[in-house]
Amino acid sequence: MSNAKTLPLVEAEVEPCCPPLTERPLTAEEAARTAAMFKVLGDPTRLRLFSLVASHEGGEACVCDISDVGVSQPTVSHHLKKLREAGLLTSERRGTWVYYRVAPSVVAAMGKMLGRYAA
Repeated sequence: MSNAKTLPLVEAEVEPCCPPLTERPLTAEEAARTAAMFKVLGDPTRLRLFSLVASHEGGEACVCDISDVGVSQPTVSHHLKKLREAGLLTSERRGTWVYYRVAPSVVAAMGKMLGRYAA
């Protein structure tokens, strides 16, 4: 008999990083927040992990399903931590596995920020 319990997935409120680039110049705070997000995604392994989670069936991925990206498991964990710290991913532990989701509204906010240039 297992004592593992599944925790409910909490949808955190995510504030968009900033207004569309064509709306007005970014404030220093908005630019710093946006640069940090893109800096995290500037690493090819992190971008690949983000893509694997975002495109995974059901919108969430177990770390066991996305670990094969050409680096060691501790390195995968490090990159996933950086993505979480940047607010790009959320995570939930279920038993021995951790499941990841793209943070609510992140992709939409990124597209909105790029504004007319996204099309």
